[in-house]
Amino acid sequence: MSTLELPDGRQAQYWDSGVGATTVFFLHGCPDTRRAAFPGAAAAREYGVRLVAVNRPGYGRSDAAASDHLSVADDVAAVADQLGIDRYAVLGMSIGGPYALACAARHPDRVTRAAVVASPASVPELDPPYHRDDLGPDQQEFFTGLAQAEVEESVERIRPDFAQYVARLDPADPDDEALAARWTTGHPPLDAEWFALQPASELAAAAREALANQDGYLRDAAISFRTWDFRPEDVTCPTTVWHGMADPQVSIRNARWLAERLPNAELELRSTAHLTTLHNHWPELLTALR
Repeated sequence: MSTLELPDGRQAQYWDSGVGATTVFFLHGCPDTRRAAFPGAAAAREYGVRLVAVNRPGYGRSDAAASDHLSVADDVAAVADQLGIDRYAVLGMSIGGPYALACAARHPDRVTRAAVVASPASVPELDPPYHRDDLGPDQQEFFTGLAQAEVEESVERIRPDFAQYVARLDPADPDDEALAARWTTGHPPLDAEWFALQPASELAAAAREALANQDGYLRDAAISFRTWDFRPEDVTCPTTVWHGMADPQVSIRNARWLAERLPNAELELRSTAHLTTLHNHWPELLTALR
């Protein structure tokens, strides 16, 4: 069984690595799914961690919803209730970082520790107010528009281009090798090297699950570049901000902003890119969260 019913009747798809003395909930990136936690299974077993990953609304078989950072935090707590988990740590990857911090801010009595990896800050509060440093004028205007528009307006603004991207990617293609190649193209060299070591069947399965429903990505993209609906100062548990010095997708400015504002934070910099900051350091991450 990989789905359970949330209090409002929605289905949530999840993955559970199994028994461990400490539970860590993993909040995936965008577009991505619970499958991004699979490479951490061996480290979880070795270090006595129960690693649980839940697809956000609109990803895979998780029902779509008008979600935000705090509602996702409530979904995680509801999944924890159903799995018999009282207290837990949270680990957020990329766009999942703010969701992990929202869990800690929303449920401080339950979240013991937090870690974010390659995470954006509350983007409109950055100087300049963009999550990466290589954006041209048109791209800057686009992200400014996302920050200022109503969420549903942003969803419709993003929808046509994303639908074209999905069509080009063709997740229904039964050829795992071809789909995996399209899914992983365009990543920085260090991340590309990691992808090259992964089975094409798993990469293709990840693409199919992430894009089976477009609502998950559209919702993430519409809310992730707006001012957060919680404050970083509300995250009082010990928190580690992990960032790769060779990450072109999220500027180091984001990590420094987070480390300066989270009350109990440490900044950990690594010589990695985006995804490799997570996948090269599962043992360190899980040890820090125990």
